[in-house]
Amino acid sequence: MVMQRHHLCCAGIAFALYLHHLVSTIEVPLDLPQPPTITKQSVKDYIVDPRDNIFIECEAKGNPVPIFSWTRNGKFFNVAKDPKVSMRRRSGTLVIDFHSGGRPEDYEGEYQCFARNDYGTALSSKIHLQVSKSPLWPKEKVDVIEVDEGAPLSLQCNPPPGLPSPVIFWMSSSMEPIHQDKRVSQGQNGDLYFSNVMLQDAQTDYSCNARFHFTHTIQQKNPYTLKVKTKKPHNETSLRNYTDMYSARGITETTPSFMYPYGTSSSQMVLRGVDLLLECIASGVPAPDIMWYKKGGELPAGKTKLENFNKALRISNVSEEDSGEYFCLASNKMGSIRHTISVRVKAAPYWLDEPQNLILAPGEDGRLVCRANGNPKPAIQWLVNGEPIEASPPNPSREVAGDTIVFRDTQIGSSAVYQCNASNEHGYLLANAFVSVLDVPPRILAPRNQLIKVIQNNRTRLDCPFFGSPIPTLRWFKNGQGNTLDGGNYKAHENGSLEMNMARKEDQGIYTCVATNILGKAEAQVRLEVKDPTRIVRGPEDQVVKRGSMPRLHCRIKHDPTLKLTVTWLKDDAPLYIGNRMKKEDDGLTIYGVAEKDQGDYTCVASTELDKDSAKAYLTVLAIPANRLRDLPKERPDRPRDLELTDLAERSVRLTWIPGDDNNSPITDYIVQFEEDRFQPGMWHNHSRYPGSVNSAVLSLSPYVNYQFRVIAVNDVGSSLPSAPSERYQTNGARPEINPTGVQGAGTQKNNMEITWTPLNATQAYGPNLRYIVRWRRRDPRGSWYNETVKTARHVVWNTPIYVPYEIKVQAENDFGRAPEPDTVIGYSGEDLPSSPRYLRIRQPNLESINLEWDHPEHPNGVLTGYNLRYQAFNGSKTGRTLVENFSPNQTRFTLQRTDPISRYRFFLRARTQVGEGETIVEESPALLNEATPTPAATGLPPTTIGLTSTTTAPTTTTTDTTTTTTTDTTTTTTDTTTTTTAAITLPATTIASTPAATERAPAATTKQELATNGSSIWDIKAMANSNWANITWSHNYSAGTDFVVKYITSNKTEKSIPVKAQTPSSVQLANLMPGMMYKLWVFPIWSSPSEHSYITFTTSSAYTKNHVDIATQGWFIGLMCAIALLVLILLIVCFIKRSRGGKYPVRDNKDEHLNPEDKNVEDGSFDYSDEDNKPLPNSQTSLDGTIKQQESDDSLVDYGEGGEGQFNEDGSFIGQYTVKKDKEETEGNESSEATSPVNAIYSLA
Repeated sequence: MVMQRHHLCCAGIAFALYLHHLVSTIEVPLDLPQPPTITKQSVKDYIVDPRDNIFIECEAKGNPVPIFSWTRNGKFFNVAKDPKVSMRRRSGTLVIDFHSGGRPEDYEGEYQCFARNDYGTALSSKIHLQVSKSPLWPKEKVDVIEVDEGAPLSLQCNPPPGLPSPVIFWMSSSMEPIHQDKRVSQGQNGDLYFSNVMLQDAQTDYSCNARFHFTHTIQQKNPYTLKVKTKKPHNETSLRNYTDMYSARGITETTPSFMYPYGTSSSQMVLRGVDLLLECIASGVPAPDIMWYKKGGELPAGKTKLENFNKALRISNVSEEDSGEYFCLASNKMGSIRHTISVRVKAAPYWLDEPQNLILAPGEDGRLVCRANGNPKPAIQWLVNGEPIEASPPNPSREVAGDTIVFRDTQIGSSAVYQCNASNEHGYLLANAFVSVLDVPPRILAPRNQLIKVIQNNRTRLDCPFFGSPIPTLRWFKNGQGNTLDGGNYKAHENGSLEMNMARKEDQGIYTCVATNILGKAEAQVRLEVKDPTRIVRGPEDQVVKRGSMPRLHCRIKHDPTLKLTVTWLKDDAPLYIGNRMKKEDDGLTIYGVAEKDQGDYTCVASTELDKDSAKAYLTVLAIPANRLRDLPKERPDRPRDLELTDLAERSVRLTWIPGDDNNSPITDYIVQFEEDRFQPGMWHNHSRYPGSVNSAVLSLSPYVNYQFRVIAVNDVGSSLPSAPSERYQTNGARPEINPTGVQGAGTQKNNMEITWTPLNATQAYGPNLRYIVRWRRRDPRGSWYNETVKTARHVVWNTPIYVPYEIKVQAENDFGRAPEPDTVIGYSGEDLPSSPRYLRIRQPNLESINLEWDHPEHPNGVLTGYNLRYQAFNGSKTGRTLVENFSPNQTRFTLQRTDPISRYRFFLRARTQVGEGETIVEESPALLNEATPTPAATGLPPTTIGLTSTTTAPTTTTTDTTTTTTTDTTTTTTDTTTTTTAAITLPATTIASTPAATERAPAATTKQELATNGSSIWDIKAMANSNWANITWSHNYSAGTDFVVKYITSNKTEKSIPVKAQTPSSVQLANLMPGMMYKLWVFPIWSSPSEHSYITFTTSSAYTKNHVDIATQGWFIGLMCAIALLVLILLIVCFIKRSRGGKYPVRDNKDEHLNPEDKNVEDGSFDYSDEDNKPLPNSQTSLDGTIKQQESDDSLVDYGEGGEGQFNEDGSFIGQYTVKKDKEETEGNESSEATSPVNAIYSLA
């Protein structure tokens, strides 16, 4: 790696640029009166292109604005009289326009510009205008040149004289350049010299070409043709037999002799400041070598350069010290010869002291000095306002003494422009300097509040240009205090600049410059910022890699963070194109799939606005055959090594590592792990993961952690072993930035509340002695906060009321301070068993169902999770088994479907919280009607709502008004504890019998309230289905904005899910359903899963066709109905006859039978009587022959009866045979016929 520093170079250039500034004159502000000053003019020797217009420049400044005039060849040049000549506005520049014709040569001559205002006249230098010339080559006939092989030869060019002189070069007529070496070369005069001619020189011709600068044309001379006479023909085979080419060709070897210059000595004159070119061209066989020497000393150091195969010596910027004798030595194996050149250095005039503008206050003295030197010594002439000073009006305050003019006791009105002309035979100098008499207080000319940036340890300067008359004195101060800055590291210059030899960090600050004269003072401030230098701390290194691998060239840079850094890469000193195979990163360059074309020098250049640094390395690529590369075994990578921590900061650090061998499988990832020694010493945690193309990363750190890092490399085969740990890095502590999460408040007992949270880990503690401030109060803005500081992640509050809400805050704190104010969380104290539900109401609207309604407990003492209903059938002393139903917390109605109308029921209802079940409320179903009780059909009872209703409103009273619709109904069977909900169906206002046909019309859907862990739940899921669609609705108490998912599965396992955005009410329509298909459906929040929730089922209705005929309009159906009605009438008559056989007794004598208040026979004091053995239970259905109707259940139980003949249905109802044996025999074989019961017959016809 080669490091290249550019800081000192940049600083040196900048310093050289402001050296001129340090000695420049004080500028007069343009708003003050002042004589003219020439600011721009054309060069003295001005050559112009004849094809373009001519511009002779002359610009000046002054106050008032100067006016301009010209002289040509020493006479006044009237610009207005020549239509081709004009003068630019507010300038003295002449414009000569040839677009309308004219000859530029007519305007050649010597021009001089004059700029005048009220305070004087300034002059430009004399401008010698010449028009460029490119004459044609004179026609000449060039004969074939015959020359002996080995003889010297010079081909003359003799180009036509041009202005400026053309550039000469030799080519063949086919425009091929002539090969030049120490045997064949072009001289300074343009001739082509052959030290000796060889046979191969005749294989081409030679043409001299002249290129003219202004016209950009090339003129070609007729070519020379050589004919070389040789003693032997050219034969390559013969040349191989000789060690010497010339002896093989039969050429006689000769000692050197000079072809130019001639003889043994010559002389040359050169002007000071130009380049001197000395030339020696020699002939000889073999071609001689040239060496240069200076008599009596060494060649000028640092100014000499050998050119044209050492045949020319160039000395740059010649000075008088370069005069003397130089000699060239030409030598070959046959001998040597030398030529001496005597160099004389003359000089056109050059300034020793150029006169400067002189600003004087009234009554002040001053002087103008004009000193020049040259060879020969120049003569000095003074002029005032363009006229010789001898011819100007006398001025008693002015005295001329050779090269100096002295002014004494000057007064306002003495202003003028003085010219100094220094001339000798080689040239002249002309300088303008004005004398201005002013009375001006100090003023600062620089912008206010300058900002200067400098690289540390570099030289810099602070500028404070000023003006005033008398000339003010200027002093510098730092930070507004202390002594004047001058001396040591500081140097104050007369023009107001403050120079620092070496800027240090402590030199930063605000500097004040103060200018003072007798009329007042002025000051300005300059702020200095000292920046860190740009350094490449780890540059690229020379590498040898295999083709196809992934080399990485490092370029880790340290720079001042306040300066913008630019990183560029060069390949072989040319800008590198970053294609798809290369990745440029902050700290390096990675090449993917390196190829042979990537071999070369790579340079990383890091630069800012103030400095730059670079580093270079060479990349070598080894080619490996592809088949061999595939056969190489692939293994896990070697562990990374040499972990290094740099760029240490409060919250970050840079980790750098050297990758291990990838073992023929490229590294895809690096895993950085860390370990800390306070909370979990010895346990490594994953910190971050980086692509395999990097080997340096900036890691984010937490306060108060003693970090240690290691790196694991990963490739397609597996992971490497962990690297050796890095050194430890301890971050400073700070107050926590986050508070604990997962804050909860819940009671573990009925008189406490346990507050828990997720504690902060090692990277979140941020400091020592981590603790938690726990605050709580009852949920009342007027309540007082209680607090406790703990170190564990748990705190228990005792003696709390039962299940009341609390506001809870948990704030982290360490020795550095507290975390931000935490959020408030709502928690609850411990729960207790709830009180019993209120107002349990039992109604029996018909013979098939019992309706239960209740209200929520007065004291829930917690979160109600549901209700538990236990019930059992009983008849006298006989009881059935106890059945259990569980309901959701918002469910306050229940309908029990009976399978027989015989048994009564006893109900035990309890509310349930998370603690358990509370007090029980016990109620029994009312006593049933006897056989004389009219049927519901006869009394015209309203249609029955069969089902379970979930509600959150206060309990309502059931009315007996007839309604025309049946709302969402739920039937509950005693064999399953889940609740079955049917969709809402509109029916006529007719009484519905409990028949299989009626139940099939309302497909069941199962629902159950689900309580989430956060207390939220979903209930009252309803499905209203058609043949091919269904409307799904549900209730919930999740937070607003909760999205849900509706998932449903058909009986053939076809599954589909529909996301539902938050809306009120919650509903969705399912489309494209299959007619007559049963579906299983879940509703759950989008973050949950179906397994956490129960489901409902529903069945779509069968498909129908548009041409379906109403059966009620068919004749056969009308006839059938008439026949059935006649049969029913006959059965009613027979039934009436059989029942009328029983006698009548006074009601008061019947002690054992409770009268139904709805029994109409009570009014006359009698009731129907039959044989006690044959008397049916109240509300039981009786067949035509007086037997008790056998219910349809096939698995009735005998476990609950005391007698061997007692039986119960699944719902616990008693079905014992109460008829005598004779009646059983009479009715045998008719038990399964429902038509024998008049009531059932009516129900079946409905």
